[in-house]
Amino acid sequence: MHPREIYNLLLDSASTDTVVKEIIIGLTWTYCSSEGIGLCMSPGQPTRTLPWSGTLVNQKIKDLAPWLKSWDSYQATIGMAAINAVINASSSLIAASAPLYPKVSGNLAVFEHFLPLIRGKKVVVIGRYPGLSQYEQEIDLKVLERQPSSQDLPDTACEYILPEADWVFLTATSIVNKTFPRLVELSQNAKLVLMGPTVPWLPELGEMGIDYLAGVTVTHQELLRQTIAEGGGTRIFETGVQYRVLELAS
Repeated sequence: MHPREIYNLLLDSASTDTVVKEIIIGLTWTYCSSEGIGLCMSPGQPTRTLPWSGTLVNQKIKDLAPWLKSWDSYQATIGMAAINAVINASSSLIAASAPLYPKVSGNLAVFEHFLPLIRGKKVVVIGRYPGLSQYEQEIDLKVLERQPSSQDLPDTACEYILPEADWVFLTATSIVNKTFPRLVELSQNAKLVLMGPTVPWLPELGEMGIDYLAGVTVTHQELLRQTIAEGGGTRIFETGVQYRVLELAS
């Protein structure tokens, strides 16, 4: 299955008449309540002009899901959160996955989990996660960033860096910003981990070249909702979600 097919797969998986109960666009996370809870990272650019504000509750998921294909970052984010609210409410993969009980917080739990496998390997991470630099002594780490700091490489370096990597950690936000198909293609020589609260728990991702899913489950819905509404970013890992990891069969 070609990675480009992920968009049709996600829309097919969310073809339901179930309606949206609530949507919150927080500073860092967008939250959709429907059959279950769906998350997606919010766009980085604030805006005052969202013409559909106040109209989304009681809309059918199947009508909002196609927004994922939009080039408008806010529409695409709403679409992904709505899709995840359906997929992650009933996915059998979640029960099969292993919960992480890390000594480190947030996204670092994923890198801590994989550390025995990636030590001494060429590792590329898409996106600079807070605290990631602590692993630079143990792994050959390169970070690709759309807005790079002096420690990072620009995202355009992906064409050269990813084919040489042993392991690639890919944020699921790449689905929303449409870079997913190309980044997956470039990472075919590596073990590929799709990670983050935006991850849809779908087995077909294994057919697209994803080796591991590192997504989240909701542990406390009300606290998660409150944390997102109050502007929480990495704080959601302390209040409302837990990382889980699953190796996919290709």
